[in-house]
Amino acid sequence: MIIKSLELSNFRNYGLLDMDFDRGTNILYGDNAQGKTNILEAIYLCATTRSHRGSKDRDIVNFSEEEAHIRAILDKKGDEIRIDMHLRKSKTKGIAIDGSRLKRASQLLGLMNVVFFSPEDLSIIKNGPTERRRFVDMELCQLDPMYLYHLNNYNKIVNQRNKLLKEISFNPELKSTLDIWDTQLAAFGGHIIERRYAFVDQLNGIIKGIHESLSGGKEDLKVVYEPEVEKERFAQMLLQNQERDIRMKQTTTGPHRDDFAFVANGIDIRKFGSQGQQRTAALSLKLSEIELVKKMTGDTPVLLLDDVLSELDSNRQNYLLGSIGDIQTIITCTGLDEFVNNRFEINKIFNIVDGKIKID
Repeated sequence: MIIKSLELSNFRNYGLLDMDFDRGTNILYGDNAQGKTNILEAIYLCATTRSHRGSKDRDIVNFSEEEAHIRAILDKKGDEIRIDMHLRKSKTKGIAIDGSRLKRASQLLGLMNVVFFSPEDLSIIKNGPTERRRFVDMELCQLDPMYLYHLNNYNKIVNQRNKLLKEISFNPELKSTLDIWDTQLAAFGGHIIERRYAFVDQLNGIIKGIHESLSGGKEDLKVVYEPEVEKERFAQMLLQNQERDIRMKQTTTGPHRDDFAFVANGIDIRKFGSQGQQRTAALSLKLSEIELVKKMTGDTPVLLLDDVLSELDSNRQNYLLGSIGDIQTIITCTGLDEFVNNRFEINKIFNIVDGKIKID
């Protein structure tokens, strides 16, 4: 799959933008704060319905406007597909595919797969578990519509249950209604735990070889799923911890508290690995994501590299660039440095200056 073109209107610092991409490697270069990452953000929105920055729609729309529009034209296995996205400061976003409006934004997921890699991702191993859960959830939501269904329902029930826990302190009689939420929470949460186990198994089948190559055969990397509670005991633990949850006014048990360990040669590198080990593992994780998408969808994702090459040493740069192959890649950087010009073929170059584009 490739992105043929992108149009933006009142999106971030772009009044109007219309650009055509090459199916190979595209470079967006320019000084900082000119709008390079905004283009990648628009593409990511078209794939996931969300900003990679976690921004709300109202923050994405140009500050002097009330609405913004994105239009992306895709080529997916020979079929041309148009995605239109309408962002509004005071309403939910509207999305259409080939002119047909979607009832729910989540219906867009899976149509277009992207792998986004930024300098922040290099810290995913050493950061808190929230970052690692977000990585797994976003990948699974793109690849598995049922996982998205279960995750959305689970998160809604956690929020509703937490609200109830707060109300119980004022009205203890409401405690009897907890069992209703717990039954649903255990059902949806059980599906999430089961799918995360399967995902880690699939990931380990890919990441081992990639990491061996990256580390020069010195390290054997394994991802270990650490569920906060096992599926079979989830319902029991919810009941057992009800008093604690009421006291703390929040749900303290469930997959919203899961984590994932990265073990290299028997050592948990989240805690005991060097920065170099953690960065290499993060790169292995992103490269594995590419291969996993290929394997599960039978198609290639679009690779978005947001100023990440400058954060990697020459060996890791070489491996990453050598792994791109036939994947459409869009790279942002601050300049056309020698390592970009000489290391691999560049198909199209865009110079970004203050929300305007010049094709070199």
